[in-house]
Amino acid sequence: MAKMTMVQAINLALKQEMEKDDRVIVLGEDVGRDGGVFRVTDGLIDQFGEDRSLDTPLAEAAIVGMSIGMAVYGLRPVCEMQFSGFSYLAFHQIECHVARLRMRSQGMCQVPMVIRAPYGGGIRALEHHSESREAYYAHTPGLKMVIPSGPRNARALLVSAIRDPDPVIFYEPKFLYRAFREEVPEEEETMPLGKPQKVREGKDLTLISYGAMMRATLEAAEALKEEDGVETEVIDLLTISPLDHGLLTESVEKTGRAVIVHEAPRSFGPGAEIVARLVEKSFFYLEAPIARVTGFDVHIPLFSREKMYLPGKERIIRAARKVLNT
Repeated sequence: MAKMTMVQAINLALKQEMEKDDRVIVLGEDVGRDGGVFRVTDGLIDQFGEDRSLDTPLAEAAIVGMSIGMAVYGLRPVCEMQFSGFSYLAFHQIECHVARLRMRSQGMCQVPMVIRAPYGGGIRALEHHSESREAYYAHTPGLKMVIPSGPRNARALLVSAIRDPDPVIFYEPKFLYRAFREEVPEEEETMPLGKPQKVREGKDLTLISYGAMMRATLEAAEALKEEDGVETEVIDLLTISPLDHGLLTESVEKTGRAVIVHEAPRSFGPGAEIVARLVEKSFFYLEAPIARVTGFDVHIPLFSREKMYLPGKERIIRAARKVLNT
């Protein structure tokens, strides 16, 4: 298998799905001739032409609005928000139409579309380029909210998202775009949406994370083993909504302790929902309060202080040790 970055793996998913199904259309700002600001769509216009790799005006509401029409009339658009912070300009389209059309039409209209958006910090970007606002979409009925954590699962999840009959918000952690390579099979591979994955087996503590924070979480798990002899179980959510808590409760009922890690702000973030589910389902198995390691309840700062905001390995280790010693 070839080793790929996340950019290459997502590009492969788009290319193969466009080859397989001529209903798949890619559209967005600079996705055609320039191959996207991060070159995720590089080469697609050369292979599929301007009608299927479509450069749009700088108008997010129009991009999403066009995609809705395409989806309702039988195409499978994959539209790109150049940065997740720009998607707010299309939020009325997403909330009022993308998320509601199936319900509003009593199932007669499906909206099989994907909204791709690079999200999160770590690349020294400007305001509206670095936030982590997945809770907006996870809280919106009618949407699926997917966040991969590596090249291989990014490719497999995107293929599943494109084929899904319902709209999917697909957040891509741009900090990981070229951070590492992973073996990705050339042949078709999918992963089910709505299912977390156990990526490390353990018995003493459960670490739950997703997206860009998975790397720091796995590094913390390894350090806890080497320095403290702690066997940590690590779960990658992959899908924020719908949230399948079965694997989470199973793990916590085994370990009795949990730490949740995400870079989104702490208050009302995905971690709060996970804590609520664990308390509802596994309260009598808990041996210590559940800890959260998150971003702060402020806008992510500019690059000079960005590292202070983002959760890292040391913050995760400190939280884990506190839970373990409670």
